[in-house]
Amino acid sequence: MNRHQARAIAALACVIAIAGAAAEEPFKKLSGAQIRVQFTGMQLTDGAHWGESYQPGGRLVTEEDRQQKATGRWQIKNDRLCTDFGKDMGSRCYEVWKSGRKVELRAPGSSEASVAGVLEPAVRRR
Repeated sequence: MNRHQARAIAALACVIAIAGAAAEEPFKKLSGAQIRVQFTGMQLTDGAHWGESYQPGGRLVTEEDRQQKATGRWQIKNDRLCTDFGKDMGSRCYEVWKSGRKVELRAPGSSEASVAGVLEPAVRRR
């Protein structure tokens, strides 16, 4: 390998490293307004087994293994995403953290995800 080839390989390695670092955004906490924009009409899902559809008007539909499991309501309170499934499943509020398409719903003040998935347009999975 000559000197020019070594420089080209080193430059390519730097480009790949920079692209990888740029692709891995840190998680950022969303405000209430950002949550509303990001979630309305979207589905939080693992891409295969479950999905939570955040419909306009506050309706929330969960699906697991292609079967509708529960319906409830969603809303934004104090910069948190709040869900309510009634007496059977109760209500909860989460901080929303996002990195690219990845989303984590965390208990207020926690650094651990209670729910983790990706946002995609809300369509019934096949």
